[in-house]
Amino acid sequence: MMESGGGALGTTRQQAIDALCEHFANDVLSVEEFERRVDRAHRAESMDEIRELLVDLPSGDLPVRQENVASTAIERAQASVPASRVKERGFMVAALGGVERKGRWIPARQNFAVALMGGVVLDFREALLPPGETEVWVFTVMGGADIIVPPGLTVESDGVAILGGFEHLEDVAVSPDPDAPVLHIRGLAIMGGVDVTVRYPGETPREAKRRRRFAKKEKRRRLR
Repeated sequence: MMESGGGALGTTRQQAIDALCEHFANDVLSVEEFERRVDRAHRAESMDEIRELLVDLPSGDLPVRQENVASTAIERAQASVPASRVKERGFMVAALGGVERKGRWIPARQNFAVALMGGVVLDFREALLPPGETEVWVFTVMGGADIIVPPGLTVESDGVAILGGFEHLEDVAVSPDPDAPVLHIRGLAIMGGVDVTVRYPGETPREAKRRRRFAKKEKRRRLR
C-alpha cells in the first residue's frame, strides 16, 4: 500500500479520510463504499484525485476538521466568561427524576450533582468555562450521571464505585496555557453509574462510537 505522504498532499489526504469518516457516521456511505473510497484516498497521487472522492457527497469539498472546531469553541468560551458571572458553587439534584444542563451555560467553580434513583446529564461541549479549574462532584445512589466533554478540554477524574461503575474513556489534552480551562471530576457511585465521554458538538453517542472505531482502524492502517 502506498504511504500517506507528507506536506500538502498528505494533509489533504488525511482531511479527505476524516470527511469520509464523518459521512459514514451520518449514514451517507455504506460500509463497502466507505472502505473503497478510503482505499482510493490512500492510493491517490494528486489533489484532484483526492477531491474527486468527495464531489458527490454533501458539501462536496474538504470540511474544517472537527478538532479545530472544538478547540476554537473552547477558546471562545473561555474568553467570553467574565469572572463576575461565575458562581462559587452550584447544585443539581435529581430524585426520582432528571436534571440536565446543556448549551451555553456557565458552570460554577464547584458543581455538586446528586442523583437519587434519578439521572443527571452535564453537557460541557458548549459550556462557558472560566480559566483555571472547574470542579464537578458527582454522587449517585441507584441512579446515573452522564458527563459529556468536548475534545481538546483537559479532563481529570477520580471516582469510587460500589456495586456500580465510574467510567472515563480518557483522551487527555494538555494545553501549554497555564490558565486554560481544566475540568476535574470527582465522585461516588453506589448501585449506580457515572459515565464521562468525549463527543464533538452536535455528535450523537452512535456517531461518536463510529468515529472512535474508524479512527482506530485508520491508525492501524497507517502503521502497516
